[in-house]
Amino acid sequence: MKKKGVIAAGHEETAKAAQIILEEGGNAFDAVLGALCTACVAEPVLASLGGGGFLLAHPAASGGKTLLYDFFVQTPKHRRPLDEVDFFPIMADFGEAQQEFHIGLGSMATPGVVKGMFAAHKDLSSMPMARIVEPAIKLAREGVAVNRLQGYIFSIVEKIYISNDISLKAYGDPSRPGELVREGDTLAFPAFVNTLDSLAREGQDLFYRGEIAQSIAADCQQGGGYLRREDFEAYQLERRKPLELSYGDARILTNPPPSTGGILVAFALALLQGSDHAVEGFGSAAHLKKLANAMMLTNEARVESHLEVDTLLDPVFMDMYRSRIQGHPHARRGTTHISIIDADGNAASLTLSNGEGAAYIAPGTGIMINNMLGEEDINPHGFNQWPKDIRMCSMMAPSLIRRLNGEIMALGSGGSNRIRTAILQVILNLIDFRMPLTAAVESPRMHFEDGLLSIESGFPETGLATLQNHVDKIKSWSGQNLFFGGVHAVRFDPANGELEGVGDPRRGGVTLKV
Repeated sequence: MKKKGVIAAGHEETAKAAQIILEEGGNAFDAVLGALCTACVAEPVLASLGGGGFLLAHPAASGGKTLLYDFFVQTPKHRRPLDEVDFFPIMADFGEAQQEFHIGLGSMATPGVVKGMFAAHKDLSSMPMARIVEPAIKLAREGVAVNRLQGYIFSIVEKIYISNDISLKAYGDPSRPGELVREGDTLAFPAFVNTLDSLAREGQDLFYRGEIAQSIAADCQQGGGYLRREDFEAYQLERRKPLELSYGDARILTNPPPSTGGILVAFALALLQGSDHAVEGFGSAAHLKKLANAMMLTNEARVESHLEVDTLLDPVFMDMYRSRIQGHPHARRGTTHISIIDADGNAASLTLSNGEGAAYIAPGTGIMINNMLGEEDINPHGFNQWPKDIRMCSMMAPSLIRRLNGEIMALGSGGSNRIRTAILQVILNLIDFRMPLTAAVESPRMHFEDGLLSIESGFPETGLATLQNHVDKIKSWSGQNLFFGGVHAVRFDPANGELEGVGDPRRGGVTLKV
């Protein structure tokens, strides 16, 4: 029998895969794993089995407890002299700005996605893995049309994906030699078809102890990477208790340390707790001033600054902030998000990242491995100085909102550093301003970082005038922009069985219901 549910994701095919699984009676967790695999085909720069991520899972069954599945990447156990390492820069073109990324075998951290898939499947799923991967297999075999958003993302990272013949063959257009696919082209992954089928039959050991780990380790040894067989064999999924706090009439559950995104959302909410800006309305001078202040203080209190901010947040949070985050290298890269709730009240909030990709495809697999070691933020003392064998931090913050009336919402966002402010503002819109879900996601946003307040158009002029006197540097953006994240959110009200979802139009959001 069909299991009713709602899906919000960053691509139509990703959402369709979850819809198919719900229609065949799978639960929200079956559906989110099917969507994960399909995102690796439909959103290949953002999602890969060679990357990492987090799943916040709320099983509705009696006695079920909400868990955070941490399958983010791990730094390698060993370093080697930098002059032996395959590690080089490329410039990504964002149009108005350029950014340097580093790729090559030496940019790869130990992937966690496959371990996360199988752990969640064992704990939560109702369908066999072979059935869950079928939509992704079909799409990888038949090909997916590159849509506008994915075409834009490919244009930004083009220099990565054309940097060697193997990557170019996988992501290039044969009708235009030397060029990457673009909007309207069809992209298929025949090798990935066999990989998914083999993983479903043989399990995670194929990736961590079998041929895949062996071939990656051999290439790293010969070609200048850090990863060894022992990195794969020792990788552990972490089941963590979510970070939980009260705000207004709701309980917020989010990604706990060692990742930073959830604690920074919690920090800002603690600063705004009890505020009366909602009385004056969304976009009022009071609202925008207090929101900007909270963002500024949160930005100052980020782990990198090591500021003493005990008075601004509950000491329990601050203890986690210091003891469980400091010393963990930070990765803030390209991400995608999937939110699903079924009519039984099972809720899944999943965020994934592959960095930009290392331009290395594991032989015969169709899997692009991450380049998480290639970010300057994790190498403050110079490249090749990251701490060994440690879980990397992330800004990703898959979250749940539980109201006293039993209503539950799952949400999360892509958007690098903007993840924390995007999720914060949607939570405020839902709880303080009592907005419907669609309005909460689509309302204009702001983001403060490095002394600059970026603001989307759409706020009332009276409120914006207040900010001109409050912030030194302001950048105004016309219309909605993917810079401000992409919050895909779903809601379930058990009182009437209502299911609702919204995919953020800033990042190609799609919502489907069963």
